[in-house]
Amino acid sequence: MATIRKKRDKYHVQIRRKGIAPLSKTFALLADAKEWARHQERLADRGELGPDRKELERITLGELVQRYLEEVVPSKKAADIERIMLEAFLRHKICKKRLSELTTADFASYRDERLKTITAKSLKRQLSPLSNMFEVARVDWLLPLRGNPLSDLSLKVKDNKRDRRLREGELDKLLEAGKKTRNPFLIPIVRLALETAMRRGEMLALKYRDVDIERCTAIIRESKNGYSRVIPLSSLAVALLETTMAVMSDKAKAQNERIFPLTPVAVRLAWDKLTKRAKLDDLHFHDLRHEAISRFFEKGLTVPEVASISGHRDIRMLLRYAHADQGKLARKLNGTCEDALNG
Repeated sequence: MATIRKKRDKYHVQIRRKGIAPLSKTFALLADAKEWARHQERLADRGELGPDRKELERITLGELVQRYLEEVVPSKKAADIERIMLEAFLRHKICKKRLSELTTADFASYRDERLKTITAKSLKRQLSPLSNMFEVARVDWLLPLRGNPLSDLSLKVKDNKRDRRLREGELDKLLEAGKKTRNPFLIPIVRLALETAMRRGEMLALKYRDVDIERCTAIIRESKNGYSRVIPLSSLAVALLETTMAVMSDKAKAQNERIFPLTPVAVRLAWDKLTKRAKLDDLHFHDLRHEAISRFFEKGLTVPEVASISGHRDIRMLLRYAHADQGKLARKLNGTCEDALNG
């Protein structure tokens, strides 16, 4: 609120508002003082006045990240992954900067440094929770930030979409290497991914009540896009789930615990060891979903049918996964040519 006081033959205006630096000015005429006060308050209402640097001087970027880790991250689906990324970020010297002096230029220097060791796509993924943190700080925590310093950060990411599929013999290598793994759930998860095209997080979230063995279905209660879906299970998928659930204790079933009691990080680490033992290069766990979707198309399923299983709501995104086996296409084409010649 604006306060106007008369001092001798002048009018002194003072404006104080939480999150905004104090403003004051002196006028010879009362009308001018009131007009200036009204104008400044309109600017304040629109968020166009500079933040109160004193409040921002008391908080470092590291302290803001720590608060975000404690109050926001635990409720997120990718909490484990974000915690790892943010805790690594906390070790960087940029976290010692105070919010009052933090600018996009600071993150530009950080960007240039990180791009020497990681790809732009990886860096964008690591900066995403930080960008969200600044929005939470500004909107929910009412910190007087002028804006999000990451909004204007230039980061050119090449669309290196993957079309990696399992090559001949690679699945056998994975299964053979899996005989030596100490994680009893890894190979069932790998084979289930190939049968259902479920994402890693979707499989790890499956609970006892979500699987209907008799109807050969499973419920994905919350997917990456926030929607639930019911997917059909092949006979192999049913056998995998039935075998895994059979070793669950009656108490675990009664409490509806998860079928695969693993964290995403545990699966990633076990997968890295598995592919290394199998001597397979450049094979990501998510490539199994790509392989499964491609197999669905090769079996003759329509786009709507595949979408109902995979959970894709954007057909363009679904078609990015749909890479047919070129060898099978060639055999089909050759067969067509032979039929035409024989006819």
